[in-house]
Amino acid sequence: MVNEPVSSSGQPLTQQTDNRSALYTLMTVWFFWSFVAASNGILIPLFKDKFQLTQTQAQLVDFAFYAAYFVGSILYLLISASIKTDILNRIGYKNGIIYGLLISALGTLLFYPAAEMKSYALLLSGLFIVGLGFSLQQTATQPFMIALGPPETGAQRINLGGAVNNLGGTIGPVIISFAIFGSISADAAANATIESVKVPYLILGALFLALAGFFKLSKLPHITNDEDVEVGTGVLKYPQLVMGMTAIFVYVGVEVTIGSNLGEYLKQTEKLDASQVSKYVSLFWGSMMIGRWTASIANFNPSAAMKRVLVFVVPFVAFAIVLSVNALYSGDVSDLYPYVICIFVMIATYLASREKPVTILLYFTAVGAILSIIGVFATGKVALFSLISGGLFCSILWPSIFSLGTAGLGKYTNQGAAFLIMMILGGAIIPLVQGKIADSVGIQLSYLTAVVCFAYLFFFGLRVQAILRKQGIDFDKAVVSKGGH
Repeated sequence: MVNEPVSSSGQPLTQQTDNRSALYTLMTVWFFWSFVAASNGILIPLFKDKFQLTQTQAQLVDFAFYAAYFVGSILYLLISASIKTDILNRIGYKNGIIYGLLISALGTLLFYPAAEMKSYALLLSGLFIVGLGFSLQQTATQPFMIALGPPETGAQRINLGGAVNNLGGTIGPVIISFAIFGSISADAAANATIESVKVPYLILGALFLALAGFFKLSKLPHITNDEDVEVGTGVLKYPQLVMGMTAIFVYVGVEVTIGSNLGEYLKQTEKLDASQVSKYVSLFWGSMMIGRWTASIANFNPSAAMKRVLVFVVPFVAFAIVLSVNALYSGDVSDLYPYVICIFVMIATYLASREKPVTILLYFTAVGAILSIIGVFATGKVALFSLISGGLFCSILWPSIFSLGTAGLGKYTNQGAAFLIMMILGGAIIPLVQGKIADSVGIQLSYLTAVVCFAYLFFFGLRVQAILRKQGIDFDKAVVSKGGH
């Protein structure tokens, strides 16, 4: 049996009476990960216009950001090997988050000289450094959240962080767009300059520094592992970790590629121009929030009757927020109302899964694949909303994959987390693959890429469940025995 992480008091974290304050503190950092990632969609057209870039060159914004996770994880492993101990086991998860925030703050500072010099390369470097900091933050935060309770319910706690994460993703582009352009008029976009990014990203850097100070003063437990943590690649002997790495690569890839290629899909199939596609792209990222808010209900321990009510109420509260945000840009959002059908399908799928991590993974990927197929071969709004609903069915896959991939790793847990974070690289690669396919067979057929990704993730769920059961680990059975939480 794998020993549990312990606090500095020596008490197992799963036996402490109430870790909710620690959980809520950790949730704050999740907000900025998606805030920045989603806001890259504002930078791409701005840089493309002002630097006179090709679309491929403009996409280096996302590539630099997501590739930083891969490089950051490699650096984490190399430094751990050089000092012959795991970094986080030496400094603690809390300090790992603080140092990650400081690194990200340094990246935002580069935006000022880069904008002054009108250097695209330096702007990309600044965004890359922000991503490096996020890599360390995620490597520390997610196993930290899993350690705050029983490992079989770790996915529920990560879902709570994901709910805050996608709130940042929903409002981030709105705030950054307003800070850069001042309004949504064509004249405002035309009159904006590269220098317009200086103040927004300096403010973002100040927020990173303030959050680092908040974590420094917080009373988070100093978590260590009660086994001797080993460094190197020994963790790769665990098949659940190796499969989890591929699953994270595919999951992040399908999540990013659906949203990244949606604008081109709308232009070709719906004949919409750039000013008309924003609310549909926003709906996709808002769908991530809808799903994660729904999956986070269990963290608040409502009664069984209240939970049944909230499972129907919370998704539509989140949907109302998405509609409200988009109404600020587009005014009329009535054409988005039929999307409630997709939300009802998501709710039914979630209820059928009974909050069991593996079952959630299997059901959500199966429905995601089916809807993607409909999106490829149907037409009109049926096809459009089927593809956008990929956000609903991607929304809560990450915590299930992360929890399953790190299950039973013991002294290798931190290294396993670093390897998983490394595979966020999928967000840089798979969208490029779909783009190449679109150039050959058309944008709609290129969404078969999403079908393949969902199918692989379904296979991962079946295979990793069998692997873990052989090791005496069954998350689904444990969740049922504990009443789902």
